[in-house]
Amino acid sequence: MRVDDIRFSYGAGDVLRGVSFTAEYGEFLSVLGPNGVGKSTLFKCMLGLLTPTEGETRIDGKPIREMSAPELARSIAYIPQSHNPVFNFSVLDMVLMGTTAQVGAFSAPGKEQIERAQQALERLGIAHLRDRGYGNVSGGERQMTLIARAIAQRARILVMDEPSASLDFGNRIRLMQTMRTLAADGYAVIQSTHDPDQAFLYSDKVLALYGGRVLAWGRPEETVTDEVISTLYGLDVRVYSLHGGSVRVCLPADIERKEEERSS
Repeated sequence: MRVDDIRFSYGAGDVLRGVSFTAEYGEFLSVLGPNGVGKSTLFKCMLGLLTPTEGETRIDGKPIREMSAPELARSIAYIPQSHNPVFNFSVLDMVLMGTTAQVGAFSAPGKEQIERAQQALERLGIAHLRDRGYGNVSGGERQMTLIARAIAQRARILVMDEPSASLDFGNRIRLMQTMRTLAADGYAVIQSTHDPDQAFLYSDKVLALYGGRVLAWGRPEETVTDEVISTLYGLDVRVYSLHGGSVRVCLPADIERKEEERSS
């Protein structure tokens, strides 16, 4: 996926101001930024749900404005932060909904689609939930179900809007490990997040978005820095490297001052 100079406005207010980046197959990209910075609007432009005032998004070199809805569904899948269906469909039925791009909107899934859905559930380790009501499983299990649906959809680009925001620590780690594995298997995985530590630990690339513009773009070690994180969140922050630089932890600068005061 290639995003070229995307600009978007709600009325007179500019939300996105010339955002450009690429997401390759086999990469895990994190879009990092505070609330209201335009991350969700950017995703809607990438998915074709909003039409940018300038710029365009291309998938495999083709502008998404030239792609039909079924063609777009076969290329890109969206996993929302939370999802509460009106009806309490089974987990298996939720995953089967991802196959409609292959069978058509008015056709029932067949044996091939059911097998594909079952394989997606098994891949994510949630096959035991197949007959449970989607509304009756945990938040982490719902997120895994939506990812299984995207896998059954056979889209190679996965776009996730703050997928771990409402999850507990254990489910957050399991989800990030799953997304990292999918990227290693050749998917282009794109998530939005507020967590710079998470972005550094799991991402191949990080896009820092601030004021509707790209503040930083590149490898995590280039983008998760004191200056970038302090600017993004309006705090005086220090980024500490651990385990030979393989992990970074962002902490308020006054913690360092308090530690110096204790030592003295």
